[in-house]
Amino acid sequence: MLCVDNLETGSLTNIDHLRDERFVFIQHDLLDHLEIGEPIDLVLHFASPASPIDYLRLPLQTLKVGAYGTHNMLGLAKAHRARFLTASTSEVYGDPHEHPQPESYWGNVNPIGPRGVYDEAKRYAEALTMAYHRQQGVDTVIVRIFNTYGPRMRAFDGRAIPTFLRQALLGQPLTVFGDGSQTRSFCYVDDLIAGIWRLALSGEHDPVNLGNPEEFTLLELAAQVIETTGSQSRVVFESLPENDPTQRRPDITRARNLLGWEPTVTLAEGLRLLLERSAGHELIGRTS
Repeated sequence: MLCVDNLETGSLTNIDHLRDERFVFIQHDLLDHLEIGEPIDLVLHFASPASPIDYLRLPLQTLKVGAYGTHNMLGLAKAHRARFLTASTSEVYGDPHEHPQPESYWGNVNPIGPRGVYDEAKRYAEALTMAYHRQQGVDTVIVRIFNTYGPRMRAFDGRAIPTFLRQALLGQPLTVFGDGSQTRSFCYVDDLIAGIWRLALSGEHDPVNLGNPEEFTLLELAAQVIETTGSQSRVVFESLPENDPTQRRPDITRARNLLGWEPTVTLAEGLRLLLERSAGHELIGRTS
């Protein structure tokens, strides 16, 4: 197994537990051409900043990896006649007018807003992937990933669950944007990986949503984090970021029918697992 990353948002400590003779790490920026001499059966393309803090800090890199990075990885898959799976996102639906979001929904995205660099990079990557499939005959598939959480998330990456957990464990107020009525659905990483693996091994080519269809407001999430951690933290409110989606919930009918997949880990159980599997310094942003 080959793992390729430029470590812009990642860390070698995240893969320490994987290192053995079957696992090889290559530090490389996918904006540059990459050749692999040994046979490749499957390319899993997950490269991109994914949190708002990262893609707002790295707007050009985010756009480029969606374009050039995807192009380079599709070329690698074509050269090896390998199956290609690209990680897209629920952000391709933008601030949706259709709820829950099925794969047939084209989305409501502001291309020139601050979030557009991520949304449009992923939408372009999907278009490029389908073009390679239709014109070049590459065996491709697209997974649209909804909010996912689990161990090794960075404490300060800006996403709701690591932010709330860090604040709760430190006894700080939990910062909720807007009035907290906006909704999200949270999928534990073990469930997501199981779905991705089934999709990679399937013969499917069109996009498939993977996520947990159980929907929570951010206020409900904050309350669950406080309960799970036993924190005495309270909730405070801050202004809503521009173009922040008001609703987000996947329609996973295709995943159920095509893959026989649906998530099994509840939010309460997933938060407990996250606390059990994470070192304290990971969740509060300290180094050991």
